Amino acid sequence: MNELTYSERDKRLIRWLTFVMFLTFAMTTDAVGVIIPEVMKQFDLGMAAAGMLHYGPMVAIALAGIFLGFLADRFGRKTTVLLGLGLYALSSFLFIVGENFGFFLSLLLVSGLAIGVFKTGALSLIGDISKSNQEHTANMNYVEGFFGVGAIIGPLVVTLLLENGVAWKWLYVMASILCVLLIVMALFAKYPPRLAESGKEKVSLRATFAMLKDPYALGFSLGAFLYVATEAAIYVWMPSLVQGHQGALAGVAAYSLSIFFMFRAGGRFLGAWVMARFNWAAVLALFSLVILLCFVASMFWGGSVTVLLLPLTGIFMSVIYPTLNSKGISCFPKHQHGSVAGVILFFTAAGAALGPLAMGALSDAFGSDARYGFLLATVFSALLFVGLLFNWIHRPTEQRLSEVESSQYQQGE
Repeated sequence: MNELTYSERDKRLIRWLTFVMFLTFAMTTDAVGVIIPEVMKQFDLGMAAAGMLHYGPMVAIALAGIFLGFLADRFGRKTTVLLGLGLYALSSFLFIVGENFGFFLSLLLVSGLAIGVFKTGALSLIGDISKSNQEHTANMNYVEGFFGVGAIIGPLVVTLLLENGVAWKWLYVMASILCVLLIVMALFAKYPPRLAESGKEKVSLRATFAMLKDPYALGFSLGAFLYVATEAAIYVWMPSLVQGHQGALAGVAAYSLSIFFMFRAGGRFLGAWVMARFNWAAVLALFSLVILLCFVASMFWGGSVTVLLLPLTGIFMSVIYPTLNSKGISCFPKHQHGSVAGVILFFTAAGAALGPLAMGALSDAFGSDARYGFLLATVFSALLFVGLLFNWIHRPTEQRLSEVESSQYQQGE
C-alpha cells in the first residue's frame, strides 16, 4: 500500500468512523431489553409478541448478511457504508411520526437490514486498514469494545428518558441524528485502495452461498452462532433468572446486566492488548472453559453463586466473538471480506434470535423457570469449548491464515 496516497491520518479517520458506527447501532439493538417491558404495557402485548422487537431485527440482520454481504465487495466499501447508514438514519428518524406497534416493528426490520449492510462494509474496512492478521484481530476487538460501550449507553438513555416522562422512541431519533454525522464522515473519508478480484473468484450472491461449503467460513460461523447463543442467555434471560434474589448480593443482582455489559466492554479493549501478545487459539480455549465452568457452577449451586459468576463471564466472553470474526474473515482475500463477513453475520444474528427463543420455549415448558433455559445455554457453552479446544490442539486454520497474510497483508507494505 502506497503511504503517499493513503496516510495514517486517513486510516485513523476510517478506524474512528467504524468505531462510532458500531457504538451507534449497539445503542438501539441492545436497548431492546429495556424497551420491551414498556411496549408490553403501552400496547397490551404478551412476551412473545413484544419479543419481536428483538427477534425481528436479528432476522433482518441475518438476511442482510447472507443476501447483501457481497455489496461491499462488488460496489465498494464507501457505497455500501453510505447506503446502510442512510437507510438506518431514515428508519430511525421515522420513529418520531409513529404511535403503532406494527409501524415500529416495520421500522426495526428496515433498520436491521440497514445494519447488516453497513456492518459488512465496516467489517471489510477493518481488513483494508490492517497490516497483518494480528492487527486485524486487535482492531476487531477495539471495534467490538465500542459496540460494548454503545450497549451500555443505549439502555441508560432509555432509562433516563422514561424517568423524565419522555417516550422510549426518542432513543431512535437520537441515533438517527448521530447517524447523519457518520454519513458526513463517511462522505469525506478517504478509503483505502482495494485489491482487485481474481478471474476465478467473481463477487456475487452465488459466490457468497458457495462460501457456506468452505470449511473455514462454516467453522467460524458455527463458532459465532454458539458464542452468541451463549451470550444472549445473559443479556436476555439473566435478569429473569436472578430476579427476586434476596441474599447478601441482592444489590448486585439488581445491576447484574449492567455489570456484565461493563465487563464485556472493558474486556474487549483489554482483549486488543491480550491478542497482540498471546496465542489467540489458546486464549479462546481457556476463556471458553472458564465460561463453561461459570455456567455449570451457576446451574449447580444457584443463588449468590449465579449472581456473582454470570456477570463475571463478560470478561471472558469479551474477546471470543471479535476474534472468531476476525480470524474467519482473515481466512479469505480482502476482495471477499464483505461476503465472508456477511456469512458470519448471518450465523451471528441467527444465534442471537434462535438461542433466546429456544431458551424461552424450554423455560416455558417447565413453568416459566429461566433455569431450564440456562441449562440449554450451558450446552451451547460446552459445544463452544469443545470446538475451540479442537482448534487450539489441531490448529486447522494456521496454514490458511499464513497463506492469506503473506498474499494480502504484506503486499507492498
